[in-house]
Amino acid sequence: MTPETMRAAVWMIGSVLSFTSMAVAGRVVSTDLDTFEIMLFRSCVGVVVVLTLAFGTGRWREITTRNLPLQVVRNITHFTGQNLWFLAITLAPLAQVFAVEFTSPLWVLLLAPLILGERVRPVQLAVAAIGFAGVLLVAQPFSGNVSIGLLWGGLAAVFFALTNLLTRRLTRDETVTGILFWLTTLQLLFGLACAGYDGDIALPTAATLPWVVIIGLAGLCAHWCLTNALSLAPASTVMPIDFARLPLIAVIGALFFAEALDPLVLLGGAIVFGAAWANLRLARAV
Repeated sequence: MTPETMRAAVWMIGSVLSFTSMAVAGRVVSTDLDTFEIMLFRSCVGVVVVLTLAFGTGRWREITTRNLPLQVVRNITHFTGQNLWFLAITLAPLAQVFAVEFTSPLWVLLLAPLILGERVRPVQLAVAAIGFAGVLLVAQPFSGNVSIGLLWGGLAAVFFALTNLLTRRLTRDETVTGILFWLTTLQLLFGLACAGYDGDIALPTAATLPWVVIIGLAGLCAHWCLTNALSLAPASTVMPIDFARLPLIAVIGALFFAEALDPLVLLGGAIVFGAAWANLRLARAV
């Protein structure tokens, strides 16, 4: 393993821990805050952190309005997906939500021809079909115990895929600083509008405030770690580490939220992630 690959692996571990922390914190505060309020306060933390780093490093000049319409569309999709994800983790076991979330790269595969004009080969479609077979193991639609939370989690994965495709468009001439600034700022406005439409915004309590801060910091840290990992090694090399999120969150769910450890969820999640990883390898081989 090269030093670059080792560093990329460390960054990916940071991403895994960050996403896991955000899920746990989101589950904890969900009893006091709705998803719009969670997103509002998460964005408040994000704006403070991004502006502090931008001005502290002199990168504030990288914040421009040249792609503002695309930034708005990108953040509407991300805001929608993130709200659905926070809703899902309150209604379904954490491990199932994470397993369904792994379908996002497969949705990228299916939507890329429509949004980016990229070509998809038949073998990639076959891999996607295998991945969605894994989803059936996770959701167990014929068991009669399907959680509505899984539907929201599945829709969140679609919106995350759209977000990733739009981000790919933005990275052609936007920096990470610029993208993160508009992410936090626009979603602060969206959160304020959605949380305050009824004139009643619940504020974090002394007990929930630390968890809200964790959500804001973990969200930014996760994307920062992931970006750094992908800058050091190919996605097909580092992304398999992301699968560690599933057994980790399954154990956390069992220990702290009394969620059952279902072997079918782990097996289905492994199939879904294996299909996503195989698609990365196929895309690299083009």
